[in-house]
Amino acid sequence: MNPPDRMSPDPELLTRDPVTGQHYAPIPQPGYYPGYSTLSQQSFWDAATRNVVLARIQPPGPLRFFTPEQARFWEAVFDRILPQSDRAPGHRIPLIPPLDQRLAENRTVGYRFADMPHDRDVYAAIGIEAISREALEHYGSGFLSIGPLEQDLVLRTIHDGRPRAAADIWQRMSVHRFWQLITFDAADAYYAHPWAWDEIGFGGPAYPRAYTRLERGEPEPWEVEEQRYPWLAPSASASDEVDDASHHHTEADQHRHQTRMRSA
Repeated sequence: MNPPDRMSPDPELLTRDPVTGQHYAPIPQPGYYPGYSTLSQQSFWDAATRNVVLARIQPPGPLRFFTPEQARFWEAVFDRILPQSDRAPGHRIPLIPPLDQRLAENRTVGYRFADMPHDRDVYAAIGIEAISREALEHYGSGFLSIGPLEQDLVLRTIHDGRPRAAADIWQRMSVHRFWQLITFDAADAYYAHPWAWDEIGFGGPAYPRAYTRLERGEPEPWEVEEQRYPWLAPSASASDEVDDASHHHTEADQHRHQTRMRSA
């Protein structure tokens, strides 16, 4: 397989060839499944499934929950959690509109942890303030005013469960659950989109047609074989620098962190 064409309109945000150091240019369909299209199989889906999936590729409607400023902030955050610089501009998956719809309709998972504010409050104000104060602590400027690598490093302190700023916020909002919330919402919006299915080679809805090759991991007749190529993370990214954060995913350490902040 030939990897994506190498051009670099914004080289610091593009993945690189580990051998030559050249940058891979954005393309309409990144990933290891060139030419694959889940939507090419839509005639095999029932009408209800087809309508749901096709609605996801329509242009998003106007914001209903976020203000333009709030949407711009979270778009910058989600751009660092799930970068799409490998995608051509016209094929980037909108992540804020599904979240905006969820919050406007006040949809949650049906419960709320005692150490978390309501999702609406997190996204409207508390989360923005927490990240903004962390950026100010590290770089003396707001999150939207710093570069992508600096934004990564600000978010990494939250990912690692070791923020340096906004102690009063973290006393009433779990840093662990906050990170889970925003990463879940980013991934949920991204991987609900058919273009993301093409990227990972997902076969698409199995109803009413079933999957047939379940035992050996072979592709279905309508799928394509995986074709990998090597790459390195963009230079303006902390993707290759994240330490082991297994401690971050334990409740015991989370409570120890909160105790340390309360006693500080």
